[in-house]
Amino acid sequence: MSEPSRKPPRGSAGRSSRTNRPSRPGRPGQAGRPSLAAGPPAPVAAPVDVGDLDDDFDDDFGGERDSLTDVPGGVRLQKVLAAAGVGSRRHCEEMIGAGRVEVDGETVRRFGARVDPEHQIIRVDGKRIPSRQDLVYLAFNKPPGVLTAMSDPRGRPTITDFLGDRAERLFHVGRLDYDTEGLMLLTNDGELAHRLAHPRYGVLKTYLAEIQGPVPKDLGRKLMTGIELDDGVATADRFRVVERSGPRVLVEITLHEGRKRIVRRMLAEAGHAVLRLVRTDVGPIRLGGLRPGAVRELSTREIGELYASVGL
Repeated sequence: MSEPSRKPPRGSAGRSSRTNRPSRPGRPGQAGRPSLAAGPPAPVAAPVDVGDLDDDFDDDFGGERDSLTDVPGGVRLQKVLAAAGVGSRRHCEEMIGAGRVEVDGETVRRFGARVDPEHQIIRVDGKRIPSRQDLVYLAFNKPPGVLTAMSDPRGRPTITDFLGDRAERLFHVGRLDYDTEGLMLLTNDGELAHRLAHPRYGVLKTYLAEIQGPVPKDLGRKLMTGIELDDGVATADRFRVVERSGPRVLVEITLHEGRKRIVRRMLAEAGHAVLRLVRTDVGPIRLGGLRPGAVRELSTREIGELYASVGL
């Protein structure tokens, strides 16, 4: 007959001591409650600004490595985007992370990538941005009786008279006749100015012309087929009648020609003298409500559209 089991004495090795017991889980609602005996809680770490992290940490925060070589002493990409007016620094970081930003044709996803805004080409959603801070892009509504020039030895009013005290040396893109009014573009971006004015790139320009009526139904067809001038055939890309008011008619004509007084000459050859001529559009840029003699800076979006229109 087996001997009945005996309970081990208190404190014996047969029973786990309190010091060796696993810790008992806290009661519901009390998990993680700090003990007064444990001292003050540890300080909470300050939030990390992802935009200021070194490149070594980009992968830890969702960045994706790429083969773009950082420019020594360059500027962080999100800072360049923000300075160009793309958006806030945080918004620019989100655009980089989403793969919407390219540098020299390569998609960059690293928030801390360092670039050279003076020499590298940066695009957002496929559109180039003005990354150089010294470049200026302006729209100007030229009044009639103003010479398309930056100075005139005869003392006639020029574009410079409307620009204020600007230190930049600006170029006017193309020309408008002395009596023609409307949209002109001014910039110190020489490459863009050259392409916008060169007929090879076919940048469309739209005009509103007030002419002597009546206007025959086939005037548009004649202009778009081609008008023979003394220096060659000139062709309109689009034409429409906007308004008829008694003997005067307002028409809109769009063309990519850049020859001197081309609109006036075409309409005169077709039998309609121009009484007033206003340029309303140059490529993607519209005159809008800009008052005569006023100047405004182009938006980042408008500059990107201008670059795209000439293949930059």
